[in-house]
Amino acid sequence: MPPPQSQSHPEASRARSAVRGNIKVAKAHWLTRDTIAWSIPVQVGQTLHLHYSANGSLALGDGGVTGGSSITLTPVPGGIGPVPAAKFPHLAGYSAFKIGAADLKRATALKGQIAVSATEADSTLIDATALQIPDVLDDLFVYDGPLGVTFSGNAPTLRVWAPTARSVALLLFNDSNPSTTPSRIPMIEDSTIGVWSVGGTPAWNRKFYLYEVEVFVRSSGAAGTNRVTDPYSLSLSTDSLRSQIVDLAELDLKPAGWHGVEKPQLTALGDATIYELHVRDFSISDKSVPAAKRGTFRAFGEAGSNGMRHLKLLAEAGLSHVHLLPCFDFATVPENPANRAEPAGDLRSFPSSSDRQQAAVAAVKDRDGFNWGYDPLLYTVPEGSYSTDPDGPERIREFREMVQGLNRAGLRVVMDVVYNHTHAAGQDAKSVLDRIVPGYYHRLNGDGEPETSASGSNTASERQMMEKLMVDSLLIWARDYKVDGFRFDLMGHHTKANLLKIRAALDALRQDRDGVDGSKIILYGEGWSFGEVANDARFVQAAQANMAGTGIGTFNDRLRDAARGGGPFSGIQEQGFLTGLFLDPNSIPQGSLAAQMARLLYFTDWIRVGLAGSLASYSFENAAGVTVAAWEIDSNGQPAGYTAVPRESINYIESHDNETLWDAIQLKAATVVGVAERVRMQNLGIALVGLGQGIPFFHAGVDLLRSKSLDRDSYNSGDWFNKIDWTYATNNWGVGLPPAEKNQGNWPVMRSLLADPALAIRPADIQSAVHQLREVLEIRKSSNLFHLPTAADVAARLHFWNTGPSQIPGVIAMTLTDADGAFDKKYRRIVVIWSARPDAVDLADSSLAGLTLTLHPVQQSSHDVTVRASTFSPARARFHIPGRTAAVFVETRRGEEEGDG
Repeated sequence: MPPPQSQSHPEASRARSAVRGNIKVAKAHWLTRDTIAWSIPVQVGQTLHLHYSANGSLALGDGGVTGGSSITLTPVPGGIGPVPAAKFPHLAGYSAFKIGAADLKRATALKGQIAVSATEADSTLIDATALQIPDVLDDLFVYDGPLGVTFSGNAPTLRVWAPTARSVALLLFNDSNPSTTPSRIPMIEDSTIGVWSVGGTPAWNRKFYLYEVEVFVRSSGAAGTNRVTDPYSLSLSTDSLRSQIVDLAELDLKPAGWHGVEKPQLTALGDATIYELHVRDFSISDKSVPAAKRGTFRAFGEAGSNGMRHLKLLAEAGLSHVHLLPCFDFATVPENPANRAEPAGDLRSFPSSSDRQQAAVAAVKDRDGFNWGYDPLLYTVPEGSYSTDPDGPERIREFREMVQGLNRAGLRVVMDVVYNHTHAAGQDAKSVLDRIVPGYYHRLNGDGEPETSASGSNTASERQMMEKLMVDSLLIWARDYKVDGFRFDLMGHHTKANLLKIRAALDALRQDRDGVDGSKIILYGEGWSFGEVANDARFVQAAQANMAGTGIGTFNDRLRDAARGGGPFSGIQEQGFLTGLFLDPNSIPQGSLAAQMARLLYFTDWIRVGLAGSLASYSFENAAGVTVAAWEIDSNGQPAGYTAVPRESINYIESHDNETLWDAIQLKAATVVGVAERVRMQNLGIALVGLGQGIPFFHAGVDLLRSKSLDRDSYNSGDWFNKIDWTYATNNWGVGLPPAEKNQGNWPVMRSLLADPALAIRPADIQSAVHQLREVLEIRKSSNLFHLPTAADVAARLHFWNTGPSQIPGVIAMTLTDADGAFDKKYRRIVVIWSARPDAVDLADSSLAGLTLTLHPVQQSSHDVTVRASTFSPARARFHIPGRTAAVFVETRRGEEEGDG
């Protein structure tokens, strides 16, 4: 019979402490200067202690925590209470314990080892653990001043926030040579704010430096000294080994004409159209770019190159922004070309379905020049591998030259930013933030280790200094590099408050004072909700539905999935609106034809919502014949409509993630569908993205039938699988089986497709898509009706017909009206019809009877002869639309001539 609970039992006590106590993990939270939260229940007779040691002498044994000093904590009735629980929802239900006002020198304790223990009345250990400290640091050390290098006159001052550091020194190097011996200069701490600083002389300018930071590290149980770069670095040596002191305002860091750069016109943020591009992809294979500039920022200054001519023609057609994948300093590409490796062998000699190409690429994937760059090292320095000289400030000049070159081509610049994680944490050599303030900058799990749901060490932008780093960094990119917009990777891992603060900070930039009109800077991101923050578990996320009303965009995955079929995590051959669902079913089991038709109508409603800007309030007749608001339409458990203004919907069908649209079509289209019809599927997809409300987002190469040889995740697949051919000769289809890491399970399906000569394309097929995107952009530019600013405007002027249970499946018909001329002085009415049907279709809308509707002037002279056969009969109000075609008809106001409006 076991002993009563009140009776002590030495053997059981030792077993329990050995299992439950561990002061190298951190399960308790030091929330505020006087409050500790711990999940341990409060029991009668229990004693709680806070233990601290400056020299790491705390130890945990059978008798509890020994060494150092300790104070007794007082339990708080009711736990942490409703206000802290609202701020820290993941800690709701935790017990709370108070620290006496005179019991502890908190700043001193935080510089050493800390732990809490709970013991029974007879001193038997119940549990012990270390503490997570970010919240108390936020409470004790509030700072919103400058960090990093700032100049007063010609003299620099360097500052670093390190409230838990025991000492900090500046290591100053005359150059970037690894063998150079530094001068060691102690830095002075302002203990009220946790900032260490040192002032220098003008002679320090352009010298290199590191911080030498002595901190206690919980994982080792001891204090250690780290030599680490500056989180606020503005310039770096090769491979980011040292920071460099620079003043971004100095003239030699600016290309000629930098102060006179004219931004292409952008009347409103909702007028944006975006083309997503990777810096290296853009030029590494472009023989019209000088060899030394290929794959670098400088390629964008080659106005006569094939790539720049392509971008300029898109700009003339109506493209407003180029979105660049990460081009801040990232960790995974050797910055010195001499240290890189290239795949061995002649990859062109292997068969189109061989696995030898991917094997050669995989063998050097971590040593070659390619990576998407979603592995941040230092947030506010241009990436060195994209510079012709990564050692020092040349990368600054060249990034500015890139922005200047794109602006001159008529394009604004969006930068992909990745503040949601870092490449490494802890004592890793490529960890920066965590080696300066251990345990602060990263979001921690229940044991006090960094969460990793964002494919790295997740940062905690709910912390004041991580949020400050984001805001300060973005202001530098906007003000000092003239970046025109920011796309936030995994934006849902940030707080809504973060994004609102960023929006306000950018809005405060003025042309007359800062050289930038911050109100014209566009913000959007991935509003996915998953991981430890899912469903607002820790804070109100910057996720899709939460961002409604902010004007900040999120990617519309509903339109993407409905158009392509399936989703990122479903079967790769599942069909959708574009790819033949019900109308041209492929050979995989997808249910009966009746089930397929029902799913097609369901998907078509998702697309209609996207074409209406994903507005939650927009109402129309759904597939069941019921008039519903878009938020009432289910999309895999989420509302299909979720925005408050159209520009909050970033409409896309292809991005750097997952298979390209062409590869998805190759996988999903029925075997009997020939290449010419597959091209029409692609072109129809371009029109779906480009002619709806919201902001169209195109992946570079969607207009080249771009293929990655079926690779679903080409982040580290080298130049071979990511190639773009701006000569329009090839589209990179059939260059081998894609890398095994993410694709091998689908190799049997892929092998037969890649080996099929009937699926190869001709240059004429590529030209078809090239002209399609330009024509769609021209049509969009011809009328403001395609980018209405408010939900009320869309509700009043956009109408879908051919809806409900009796609709013709595979056809979407939309009418835009402007009787009062508020948005279009030329066109009174625009009708857009997207038909995914393989054969021509006739459909009518009696409300259009007697109107003079003609094919849009752009399509009357279209490169696509098929769309020119689209007609409208006024007497019968009947449209005739060829198969797999998007046709646009316009009613011109009296007295107006045809042409661009």
